[in-house]
Amino acid sequence: MKLTDTVALITGAKRIGLVIAAQLAVRGVDVAVSYAKSQAEAEQAVDRVRAAGRRAAAFQADLSAADACDALVAQTVQMFGRLDILINMASVYKQRPFDETAVADWDSVLNVDLRAAFLCARAAVPHMRKQGGGRIINFSDWLARSGRPRYAGFLPYYVAKAGVMALTEALALELAADNILVNAVAPGPILAPPGTTDDELRAVKKATPLGRWGGEAEIAKAVLLFLDSDFVTGETLRVDGGRHLK
Repeated sequence: MKLTDTVALITGAKRIGLVIAAQLAVRGVDVAVSYAKSQAEAEQAVDRVRAAGRRAAAFQADLSAADACDALVAQTVQMFGRLDILINMASVYKQRPFDETAVADWDSVLNVDLRAAFLCARAAVPHMRKQGGGRIINFSDWLARSGRPRYAGFLPYYVAKAGVMALTEALALELAADNILVNAVAPGPILAPPGTTDDELRAVKKATPLGRWGGEAEIAKAVLLFLDSDFVTGETLRVDGGRHLK
């Protein structure tokens, strides 16, 4: 896919999303980002895109609300005139024991991590068809990709990320005739969550064959791989330094 003068929408602009936005701008892409609460990080992403000479905008959106997904895509198209790339990164990640997981907890994760990816895709596809094709990149997780829920307390998250893989495959089949390629990235130890202890950092490094955390740039590379390819669709790519091998 030729990226110059295309438009991308990234749901979620914190940390990894910020780096992806900047890398897309370097390749000539105009970028819209959405945020729920992290306005400062979204504005930082906008600044990086504009510093690379491309147009950028940040939109607040609570993607747990179904109509917010339609509104977000509409705002993006109104601002930039088109939409070629959708990157579904918005995610809710919280640990809670099974016995304490209420229906509201389940819904809060599934509605953002899985349902919003579908709803944003549904809203984006008509605009991609107008351009003769496009790309949708979803975000799963290395655990779901490996089929092993190793950590207790993340039941809704694991189920949602497994569902993202199924969504990716089904959308890839549905949209192939429209030249809309759909793939997913499944990050492993890329960035340590806030509050990670030194012992936990060392344990992850020891459990990862490459012996280190990957860093945001590795995910940006995976995204660009899917954008550059014209013959890969329905795939979920682990970017985990071989973590799944142990």
